[in-house]
Amino acid sequence: MKKGEEKMENVKKLSLEEVADRVAIRDLIDAYAYCADTRDAEGQMALFTEDTLFRVFMNERQTEPSQIVYSRKELAPIFDSLTTYVSTMHFNGQSKIILSGDTAIGATYCFAHHLTIDGDDKKLMVAAIRYNDDFIKINNTWFFKKRDLKVAWIETKPLNS
Repeated sequence: MKKGEEKMENVKKLSLEEVADRVAIRDLIDAYAYCADTRDAEGQMALFTEDTLFRVFMNERQTEPSQIVYSRKELAPIFDSLTTYVSTMHFNGQSKIILSGDTAIGATYCFAHHLTIDGDDKKLMVAAIRYNDDFIKINNTWFFKKRDLKVAWIETKPLNS
């Protein structure tokens, strides 16, 4: 056995359907960030089931959420609140997805950048976020069934440019 081959034996072989599901779920995760940054609240809401559960934990160590939403339509004010920022950029990092037929669970890391400008005062707020998700495939399309947004930390700093 050549160097490195022993590690290859531990790699799980995936079916084409599992690969397609993983790509579709990652597309869903990235579409959420894209809709947030383009202020497409309706598009962002469409990524969730009608009876979704969306919970916000402003401190990831909290046992009780700061905010709870129980349906797709109730997401509108949360997503519309991004219009208070001049610009946002969400950078999704690593994800861990565990598939189980037409359902899946996952965790995704994100750095969310939020720019505010008030006259000459420019500030950048960066939130380190972990999303814990339940996904469901309905009519061959993946949706968020439940999303927990957990803020690990927030950094706010002035911008000079």
